[in-house]
Amino acid sequence: MVMVLIAGAVLFGKFLAVSRIPFTLGSWIAGLDMPGYLIIGTMVLVYFAGGLFMDSLALVMLTIPIFFPIVLDLGYDPIWFGIIIVMIIEMGLITPPVGLNVYVVYGVARTLPGAMSLESIFKGVLPFMLAILVGIFLMFLFPQIILFLPNLMY
Repeated sequence: MVMVLIAGAVLFGKFLAVSRIPFTLGSWIAGLDMPGYLIIGTMVLVYFAGGLFMDSLALVMLTIPIFFPIVLDLGYDPIWFGIIIVMIIEMGLITPPVGLNVYVVYGVARTLPGAMSLESIFKGVLPFMLAILVGIFLMFLFPQIILFLPNLMY
């Protein structure tokens, strides 16, 4: 299933590259009279909503060819964008209804004595979701948090 998913995403990426849709869309969006943080915020909402219902690999493989040229046209650092996207996708892995990591924990926990319910595991994940949201907010306000080590390399 993963190989079919990757193959489909590669074909989709090649189609997008040949059609030049991401570059045209990126130029158009970058030319809008909107602040860059609003456009990035919209991308974050798309990733969060997608993370609620899709697998993380599928979401990244389908959206990066579209969003990455837009991020570059807006002048944001690609490393910063990548880390933000990974954090949002990680939040999607613990958010219902898909919450793949929660179902993995539930699968392990139900084999142990005194197993927890799925509902209690989802409730237990809420502080971690809050911590991820605070971390993403701080990374938006202070991109140097992410870019400190990569800037030391250059």
